Amino acid sequence: MKSYIKCLTIAGSDSGGGAGIQADIKTMSALGVFGMSAITAITAQNTVEVSEIFAVPAETVKAQIVAVMDDIGADAVKIGMIYLPQTACMIAEMLDRYKPTCTVLDPVLVSSTQHMLYAKGCKEIIEEELMKRVTLITPNINETEKLSGMEINERDDMRSAAEVLLRKGANAVLIKGGDFNDLEASYDLLAEKDGTELWLGSERIHSRNTHGTGCSLSSAIASYLAMGYDLKNAVKRAKSYISEAIRNGSDVSNGKGIGGINHFFAPVKLIKRQ
Repeated sequence: MKSYIKCLTIAGSDSGGGAGIQADIKTMSALGVFGMSAITAITAQNTVEVSEIFAVPAETVKAQIVAVMDDIGADAVKIGMIYLPQTACMIAEMLDRYKPTCTVLDPVLVSSTQHMLYAKGCKEIIEEELMKRVTLITPNINETEKLSGMEINERDDMRSAAEVLLRKGANAVLIKGGDFNDLEASYDLLAEKDGTELWLGSERIHSRNTHGTGCSLSSAIASYLAMGYDLKNAVKRAKSYISEAIRNGSDVSNGKGIGGINHFFAPVKLIKRQ
């Protein structure tokens, strides 16, 4: 029998559809991967603001993960917004129980509209328990500053911050440099525990529709890892996908604020294994 290549996202729900599990499943589907979800929080959110957050109890999040993993399984796991420290601890336990081959952690701490997306104590659990259990973490500049305790103003600071996160236990770090708005090119840094370092530059695409790019990028990386690509190639392919999704959504009016990207600029069929 054939089987789909499968990816589980553990993240919050974005009612506006631009980020969170909605962006994750759109990304996975666009890349031909069968997406599944465990919802950690429900947000009332649009392109302008996050007006309310309802945290799903940790036991309910656990039940979702167990239901998926005990029956369907996952070739890769993506972790996004967690919100509660209890949920972060439980996810660490689930990673120990199921030992997924590939796990990508996007440490979502602040929304595109600058709303805090974690409760007190959650960041510390991410640092102490989750970073060391995953294949890759994908913080943006703001999140990197919070996790490393460093101020980042230039590319050399990104390298120093990556070293701090690796010393804290991360196996690999992809620091997204898109927040440096004064540059015509966007540079991300992939740093691994073995000392390997790779700068990934891309043309800056001018668009106000960038809501959910971090969620989508981490989901794309997880999807390519699930397909069997190594980390470097998974990151490269994911960046190319996101660049085209931003480019193809740059001329769209979708809400009054920061709109979403075009995930389905080139849809494909679900990938199956023999």
